Amino acid sequence: MNEVTQSSMAVLIDYENLALGTGRRKRNGHQEVGPLPDVKRILERLVDKSRIAVKRAYCDWQRFDTAITPLHELGIELIEIPDRAFTGKNSADIRLAVDAMEICLTKDHIDTFAILSGDSDFSPLVSKLKEFGKTVVGVGMKEATSPLLTEVCDEFIFYEDIVSAGGVPAFEGKVSKEKHPCYQLLFETIDALQGESEGSLLASRIKDTMKRKRPQFTERSYGYRSFTMLLREASKLGFIDIHQDPRSGTVMVDGFSE
Repeated sequence: MNEVTQSSMAVLIDYENLALGTGRRKRNGHQEVGPLPDVKRILERLVDKSRIAVKRAYCDWQRFDTAITPLHELGIELIEIPDRAFTGKNSADIRLAVDAMEICLTKDHIDTFAILSGDSDFSPLVSKLKEFGKTVVGVGMKEATSPLLTEVCDEFIFYEDIVSAGGVPAFEGKVSKEKHPCYQLLFETIDALQGESEGSLLASRIKDTMKRKRPQFTERSYGYRSFTMLLREASKLGFIDIHQDPRSGTVMVDGFSE
């Protein structure tokens, strides 16, 4: 029996570019810093695609010291980059590109790269990674992302689409408060997976993705003896449509109820 190799992803974050992208451009042309980007939401969106094996963020962290603790809590390795005023060049771009190629050439199990930046300077890196057979996903802000980068990536996800509510139905009025985190995670996962594939979703795929998002998740914590019971309840309440595969007996999720 052939072994199935699990897809793995490296997430590399040009943090300054991402953080500045949430702000507004001043009249003098400089970009002001906006709210800190919700990196946790980005990672949760990326695990819909693959298991994340490497997480690194590059920045002069003195400029974004309030981001250090939240990023550490997400298990992200923070790479200190000297201020470009001293180096005369964008050292973060160079270090990220060098690390990406090192991972590409030495870690065969990593087949997907997520580059979190809107900087067109990463276009040659993306092209080179694709030459080596890697899949490249970009993430950036709509107003701060170069079309050159969006065109060269295999897929580009805009940050604004990640943090928007999407197609998740309002469930608060029909579900007890204790179950809200469970339903939120379930519906966000279904919404994301529907964008990744066509047709019905295997219950096991949904649960595996939920556990990648939140490793501590278990349906028993919310009073369900099985994951199927959770799906059947969500269907009975009119949130999702499900059916049982006649051959395997596995529950399949067709999508949200209209």
